Amino acid sequence: MNILLVEDDQRISNFLIKGLSEAGYNLTLADSGEKARELLHTYDFDLILMDIMLPGLDGMQLTQIIRFKGNYTPILVLSALNSPDDKIKMLDMGADDYLSKPFHFEELISRIKALTRRNKLSYQKEDQYLSCGNIVIDTDLHKVTQNDKEIEFSPTEYKLFTFLMENKNKVLSRTQILHKVWGIDFDNTTNVVDVYISYVRNKIDETEQKIIHTVKGTGYLIKD
Repeated sequence: MNILLVEDDQRISNFLIKGLSEAGYNLTLADSGEKARELLHTYDFDLILMDIMLPGLDGMQLTQIIRFKGNYTPILVLSALNSPDDKIKMLDMGADDYLSKPFHFEELISRIKALTRRNKLSYQKEDQYLSCGNIVIDTDLHKVTQNDKEIEFSPTEYKLFTFLMENKNKVLSRTQILHKVWGIDFDNTTNVVDVYISYVRNKIDETEQKIIHTVKGTGYLIKD
C-alpha cells in the first residue's frame, strides 16, 4: 500500500515513516503542499496522510485542489488543531477522516485500515447508481442529477446525501449521520446535521416528490 505523507515537521515525519514502514506500508514524503501537488500529478497513491499547517499551500487548500481535480484518494488529516470546528471544516473540504495530534500509533493504524476497507468496498459495489424518484447518483463519477440536470454538491453534502440514499427507506439517527459523514461519535451541542440537511434540501427540487423526510426526535430518511 502506497501512502503519501504530507508533513513539514521532520521529527513527526521520521516517526511516521519508521513506524508505518515497519507495519508494511510504503511511504513517500512531501514536506510542503506544493511538493505534494507535484507528486499527486505524477503518481497514484492509496492514501494521503496530511497535516493542515504546511508552508505555502496549506492542508485545506491542498485538499480543495485534490478534490477539484476529481481525485478521490482517501485523505486522513493529522493535525494539532483539534476543535470540532477545525474537524468539520476539513471534512467539509473533502477529507475523509481526522486524527488529532498527539495520537496513539495503534489508532492511526486502525484508521488507515478502516479507510482502506471503506475505499475497497466503494469500488466493489455491484450497482454504480443510486436512485430515488427523479434523482440519480453516479457513485463512480461522484455526480448527482435530477431530471438529467446535475446538482452541484460540496464534498460533505455529497457524502451526506449518498449515505441517506444508500440507506433508502431506513431511518438514520443524527448520531449515525454524524459518525458516518463527520467522523464524530456523539456531540449533542452541534446542529451540523440539520444545517447540512437544509443545504441539501435547498439544492434538490421536491416539487414533484418529497425526497428527504424528517423523523421527529430521531433523524432523517429518504424514501420513494
